[in-house]
Amino acid sequence: MKIHFHGAAQTVTGSQHLLEINGRRILLDCGLYQGPRKESFIRNRSFPFDPRSLDAVILSHAHIDHSGNLPNLVGSGYTGPIFCTRATAHLANIMLLDSAHIQESDAQYLNRKRKNHKEPPVEPLYTMEEAANVAQYFESVLYDETFEVVPGVTARLVDAGHILGSASVALDIEDENRKYRLWFSGDIGRRNLPLLCDPVLPQDADYLIMECTYGDKAHRDPQAAYDELREVVSRTVERGGKVIVPSFAVGRTQELVYMLHQMIVRSEIPPVPVIVDSPLAVNVSEIFRQHPEVFDDETREFVRSGQHREALGFNLLTYIRSVEESKALNERQDPMVILSASGMAETGRILHHLKNNIEDPKNTVLIVSWQAPHTLGRRLADREERVKIFGEVYHRRAEVATIGGLSAHAGQDLLVEYVETTRAAVKEIFLVHGEAGPAAALTEKLAGRGITCVHYPERGAAVEL
Repeated sequence: MKIHFHGAAQTVTGSQHLLEINGRRILLDCGLYQGPRKESFIRNRSFPFDPRSLDAVILSHAHIDHSGNLPNLVGSGYTGPIFCTRATAHLANIMLLDSAHIQESDAQYLNRKRKNHKEPPVEPLYTMEEAANVAQYFESVLYDETFEVVPGVTARLVDAGHILGSASVALDIEDENRKYRLWFSGDIGRRNLPLLCDPVLPQDADYLIMECTYGDKAHRDPQAAYDELREVVSRTVERGGKVIVPSFAVGRTQELVYMLHQMIVRSEIPPVPVIVDSPLAVNVSEIFRQHPEVFDDETREFVRSGQHREALGFNLLTYIRSVEESKALNERQDPMVILSASGMAETGRILHHLKNNIEDPKNTVLIVSWQAPHTLGRRLADREERVKIFGEVYHRRAEVATIGGLSAHAGQDLLVEYVETTRAAVKEIFLVHGEAGPAAALTEKLAGRGITCVHYPERGAAVEL
């Protein structure tokens, strides 16, 4: 068997790993590389292999850095199966369409500028039509169901606990008269997160391809995040203000809605309206509600108790799709919690909510995820006193609160445990989906435990096993 590391190698995005086994070719993930615009376009459009030569694709989960280049793969001639869980198939379909909408909108915006400068037009990375064409190739499988990928290779998807439908992939391989197991972690989740089950750890893996995004640090207990959220909402409502939350549409929004639902039911916060104002988040939340089979025991018990409606729906919760409903929120003066995309406050409806609420000291801007440098979200997290929104300067008088501990990725402690569970069997470990610092820290931590078969392959590297 040969492994080619074509993406998420010595970086975080663009997950793409090609396996050559018994003359067959299997692609693990097909994500978008996200970086400088020109470099990203070339890398995402130009595969280092012929997509028509692939026999199968296995998709770990729906996040765009793992699924987002499937439209180009299919557009380049791939017509084979894309194996994934049923929830991932549903989620990936709407996320690819949303990604294509962004690609088309960005191209239209750029082309208006280029036309003024008499420059040739640019093309979107892919179109809505090309994104929609992917769905016909999804082949859904259940967690823990064994299926044949190609002759000599069977697979089993187990719950990775990262987002709805996320999976790690166990491949049992018969190759040149030997049998062994390759385990691809996908993105590893965390224990005790809202809604989702804990990640399944590897079993008897001879070879391990593992993410290392947070290989350099542990995370705080999710209960601490719950407590901080309760305190922020309580004090803001007490002074008659709104809580404005830039929130990612997939995963983070649903976790926050579930926690707020619990707080209201338990009378831990006042019965305040909760608004989800993001068309993608609304669609994603609907898919969450269609897949209660992947919820953890705590969530199922919360729903089963009989006093409450489904986990992501309750009387004080409103999902908003239309622009008119979104604008109407700015006329309301009553306390509320508004969750809106984007998560780094760079685009979307969250900008309008910030513009209309940031200068009122009664309100709170709540930052619930890591913010990239130079984004509005980072400037808010840094509590800058003056910020630009839509080109205009606003004086920040609203409180800014930040909550850590909600990351959906495993921290260093769980990554070490992940390796330890297969220590007796594992021969080689390949760290992917992580920058150099976290990878080095995790490698050192594992070496301290006597685990030295750890590699950090560069993009384009090929390893014969």
